[in-house]
Amino acid sequence: METLTIENQQKITIPVTGMTCAACASSVENVLNKQEGVLECAVNFANETAQITFNSAQTSPEALKKSVQAVGYDLILDTANAQVKQAELKTAHVQSLKNNVVWASILTAPVVVIGMFFMEMPYANWIMLTLTTPVLALFGKSFFINAWKQARHGQSNMDTLVALSTGIAYLFSLFNTIYPEFWHSRGLHPHVYFEAAAVVIVFIMLGKLLEEKAKANTSSAIKKLMGLQPHTVWIIENGEEKEVELAQVRIGDRIIVKPGDKIAVDGKVLSGTSFVDESMLSGEPIPVEKTKGAKVFAGTVNQQGSFRFIAEKIGGETLLAGIIQMVQNAQGSKAPIQKLTDKIAGIFVPIVIGIAILTFLAWFILGGQNALSQGLLAAVTVLVIACPCALGLATPTAIMVGVGKGAENGILIKDAESLELAHRVNAIILDKTGTITEGKPTLTDSFWVENHETQKSILLAIESQSAHPLAEAVVNHLKMEGVKTRLVQQFENVTGRGVKATVDGENYYVGSPVWMTERQLSLSESPIEKWQLEAKTVIVFANETKVIAAFGITDPIKETSAKAIEELQNQGIEVYMLTGDNAHTAQLVAKQVGINHFKAQVLPSDKAAFVEELQRTGKVVAMVGDGINDSHALAMADVSIAMGRGSDIAMDVAKMTLISGDLHKIAQAIRLSKWTVAAIHQNLFWAFIYNLIGIPLAAGVLYPLNGFLLNPMIAGAAMALSSVSVVGNSLRLKLKQL
Repeated sequence: METLTIENQQKITIPVTGMTCAACASSVENVLNKQEGVLECAVNFANETAQITFNSAQTSPEALKKSVQAVGYDLILDTANAQVKQAELKTAHVQSLKNNVVWASILTAPVVVIGMFFMEMPYANWIMLTLTTPVLALFGKSFFINAWKQARHGQSNMDTLVALSTGIAYLFSLFNTIYPEFWHSRGLHPHVYFEAAAVVIVFIMLGKLLEEKAKANTSSAIKKLMGLQPHTVWIIENGEEKEVELAQVRIGDRIIVKPGDKIAVDGKVLSGTSFVDESMLSGEPIPVEKTKGAKVFAGTVNQQGSFRFIAEKIGGETLLAGIIQMVQNAQGSKAPIQKLTDKIAGIFVPIVIGIAILTFLAWFILGGQNALSQGLLAAVTVLVIACPCALGLATPTAIMVGVGKGAENGILIKDAESLELAHRVNAIILDKTGTITEGKPTLTDSFWVENHETQKSILLAIESQSAHPLAEAVVNHLKMEGVKTRLVQQFENVTGRGVKATVDGENYYVGSPVWMTERQLSLSESPIEKWQLEAKTVIVFANETKVIAAFGITDPIKETSAKAIEELQNQGIEVYMLTGDNAHTAQLVAKQVGINHFKAQVLPSDKAAFVEELQRTGKVVAMVGDGINDSHALAMADVSIAMGRGSDIAMDVAKMTLISGDLHKIAQAIRLSKWTVAAIHQNLFWAFIYNLIGIPLAAGVLYPLNGFLLNPMIAGAAMALSSVSVVGNSLRLKLKQL
């Protein structure tokens, strides 16, 4: 047996073409999941992509493509231009659909007039036959071709329903036109239903056209993000300004940004000053000042000033490219509720065909004089009105709009499940540093037992190795004093406590007072207690035998934190704060931002344990953090939210990322989740209620009571409108203000 390793496991997202309904997506998914080597596959009908995890030692994208082509669909494997090719194919498909609708409508209009008002005119049936034949055989041929491809593999989809209904109506009418005497000899009138067959084709094609246009709007957020980068860039080459294509920019290039320019790649400002509008990425409307050394990001817009920067990240490495990829993956992911609807859509068509056969048999047995023609008409109407399209579009369209809306407001959502779950959150745990506070600590107080330059250089050398924000504050302070660094022989992070290092053969420790107490070092002479009462974070520098120095560090609370926490509490959400800081500081910070529940001096494992403790009491828990030490708790939480300016690991683990780090975005994300889930429920309700009411009416259940029979033409229009209404309801999310 072959062993699957990380090396031969691949996950790819590939555009799928040729799908016309949710049942098509179900068919493609089934085919791919049955292929040898495919571990997992999810096909999204709304954005027409397949996310496939497979063993590259057992299969390949080319083999998967062949398997999909065999059932009438296709995969676009050109990774470099896949989206462009998909867009071109979609444009061509929409144009072809538009032409077919126009020409089919022109031919169908006189068929309807004759069928409704001039049935007795000479050669009426032959004229309708002549006009209807090209509508089905030419403009509507794709329904029959796709239905045949599906039937060859024992599968069915919406095209099967359309082909069966219009084909039966057409063939029955054709027989009655050519052999009317068959019915005359039995004392019956030979009815024809050419107008029903033609109108159903036109209405369904019109519905598909409207649906394609509406679906295109659901992915407008991605298009907006992709349009943020300029096509050309001004760089400095050999001392001269030169305009080059964006693709020609390389890391290290010096780029000129003029007033009003869009910034092309990520980099660092070398000279000049300006304000940059970063609202497209962060959702924050106020431009951010950029001076020498500041980071700039692709897709943001320069305001009045001018500056030069050095390119540090290009192409797929930029923050903008990462955001686009994350949004695309999230829009292609499936919410848990969608798995149920996919199962229903997959068996829906065979069930409808069964209902249509039962309808025909019931009419044939109980229908009296016109049993055959009425039975055929009722069966055709059942086939026409029942379509799983609305069902299949209900969830993915709402998710696509919701994820896109979040991205436009600086809320990056990694998968549909977190968006669906966020509205149920009733307990939120906030990390302190970098989440409630700015995460930009400043060293304000220092206490040296022996004020020796050698020890300062040792501390600078150790803290320069650490990525912790508190270490950065110490490093900045010592550098301002002009302290020179030294060589560190060994360096080790001690989780939740600090760092240990070896310099010149001697061991040193930099960390919390609690850690030093555990190491039985005396802190009695230092002003640590006084600093802690002033809500300052304290770190201690020591060797194996004694404390060398202590430092008081402040980290300002974000201006928006208190109001954001009050907003969450007003929504009935319990807010907790966990911090590795001392109890005095934690208490003062919690009091200032209005948090009643907090825990101080907690280790990363304590945070994860607290998440589990809340979950055991039945709460749906969201964890909000920014550091590596929050990663365990983020992974344990029901909904995990990372601050965009935090560590990459925290953002990798978290299912949501707030780019600006503003806690107000948490309430916005929860509101977005509520609206999205509400839209999904509304869509599913209307999709189910439409079929629950429509199918019995089409079968003729009211006929024994009041003689009412649903016209197939009305059924076709209703079916088309149901899909459009579902997509339209999802698009309403775009109009809401978060």
